[in-house]
Amino acid sequence: MDLKESVVAITGAGQGLGQMMAVTLAHAGAELALIDVNDDALKQTQDQCHMLGAKALNYLADVTNEAQVEQTFSDIVTDFGHLDGLVNNAGILRDGMLVKVKNGQTSKMSLEQFNSVINVNLTGTFLCGREAALRMIQTERKGLIINISSVARAGNIGQTNYAASKAAVAALATTWAKELAKYGIRAAAIAPGVIKTPMAAQMKPEAITRLESMIPVGRMGETAEIANTVRFMFENDYINGRVIEVDGGIRM
Repeated sequence: MDLKESVVAITGAGQGLGQMMAVTLAHAGAELALIDVNDDALKQTQDQCHMLGAKALNYLADVTNEAQVEQTFSDIVTDFGHLDGLVNNAGILRDGMLVKVKNGQTSKMSLEQFNSVINVNLTGTFLCGREAALRMIQTERKGLIINISSVARAGNIGQTNYAASKAAVAALATTWAKELAKYGIRAAAIAPGVIKTPMAAQMKPEAITRLESMIPVGRMGETAEIANTVRFMFENDYINGRVIEVDGGIRM
């Protein structure tokens, strides 16, 4: 895909990976539909895209709200005329042990804690992917949907909810690749390792230190390294139905 003047929607575009993806694609000439629940953060990303001369419009939406997602993607097509790509990047962490015993006291992950992560990371990815695919088909545009998974999809201590959600979005991508190919739409996923983002900063310092010690390259990844992978996937039309691991060699 030639990114110049292509329209790409990015969820979770207000900070971290989403913001860097937007700036990277803007630099390549893409037009951006920026989606987030934080208006101030979206404006910061939009300003950076505008500095690069790219068209960028903001859409306030909760990716777990079906009506909001449907309206957002309808508005994107109205505003830009078509849609060529989506990066399903919105996600949250709410880590905790499945069951924990400490000083004779037991605790467990609540259903609310589990569902909160599943709703954003998985249901949100499903809703946005569905609406993006529909709009691409309706406007007869070939495109690409990228789901942001994680190396945690293999299972990680304290991340029952997160690991489950990230395994699921990888499966969604490989499934969509098979279903949507006949429309000229590709689907794939990226599984980042430990990346320097505001979300990663929520982890306990000892957890970050432990993870860094497990990374063969000896450091956390940079947001630009994931964003550059996103650009590569858009520009290489033979990438489809795969999960690309960008993790410094870590294995959980």
